[in-house]
Amino acid sequence: MSELAREELSALAAIYCEPGACEVLAASETHGISFRIQISVKELLDADVLLKLLFHLPVNYPSTLPDISVNSDQLTRAQCMDVKEKLLEQAKQHLSEPMVHDLILWVQQHLKDIVMQSSTVCNEKTTLSKGTEDGIWMLLLHLDHMRAKAKYVKTVEKWASNLRLTGRLMFMGKIILILLQGDRSSIKEYLILQKTSKVDVDSSGKKCKEKMMRVLCETEVQSQHKRFQTFEVKEYSTLEELQKEFETAGLTTLFSEFVPLLLK
Repeated sequence: MSELAREELSALAAIYCEPGACEVLAASETHGISFRIQISVKELLDADVLLKLLFHLPVNYPSTLPDISVNSDQLTRAQCMDVKEKLLEQAKQHLSEPMVHDLILWVQQHLKDIVMQSSTVCNEKTTLSKGTEDGIWMLLLHLDHMRAKAKYVKTVEKWASNLRLTGRLMFMGKIILILLQGDRSSIKEYLILQKTSKVDVDSSGKKCKEKMMRVLCETEVQSQHKRFQTFEVKEYSTLEELQKEFETAGLTTLFSEFVPLLLK
C-alpha cells in the first residue's frame, strides 16, 4: 500500500481513538488495506445514528477510488446504499489526494439531507417487495483445507458476527463449506476479508492467506429459502447429514448442483 495510505490510517486512528471507533480488518502489500470507522451522527430523526463505514484502500490509492460500504442499525438498507452512493460521488472530487477524513466529515454534515431524500424516494416505491428492499444475499464458499483450524474457525466466526452474517461453517470429511446470508454489501466485505487476510498457516507454520478458496455460488435469497437466524460451526459424519442441512434450509438445488462434485 502507498505511504499516503499508511499516514492517513495513522491519522484516522489518532482522531477516532475511542474503543471500536477505528478497526483495521485486513492489511496487505498486494491488496491494500481494509478498515472500519464507527461514528455517531447526532440530532437525526430524534435519535443518534451509529454509522459503520468500511473503507478498502487499493494499493494504488489515492490514485484509485476506495471501495466503501455503509451499515447502520438505525437506517434501512436503501438509505445505507444512498449514503454510499453520495460518498462515492464525493470521493471522485478528491481523487489523487487522501480523502477518508474529508468523506467522514462530509457524511456527518449531510446525513440528515440524504436520509430525508431517501425516505421520500422509498415512499414512492410502495410496490417493492420486502425481499427486494432487504436485498438479502447468500454465498457458498469451498475451502481446500485448514491447517490452523481452531484459529481459522474463530476468525470466520468473528467476521460473521461483525458483519451480521448468519449461516454455517460446515465440515464433512475433507469437505469444508461456508454458507453465509446477509446484506449484499456485507457479503462482499466478507469476501474481501477472506481473500486478503492471513487466516491460516502454510506447511512451515507461517501465517498465510487463503489461496484455495472457491466461490461456488453467490445469489439473492429466494422466498423458498430459509433464513438462518445465527452463524454456527457444524460437523457432519455423512454426506446424508450434510444434505439434510441443505434440504432443511430449502437449498436442495444448491446442494445437488455443487456439493457432490466436491467428492470427485
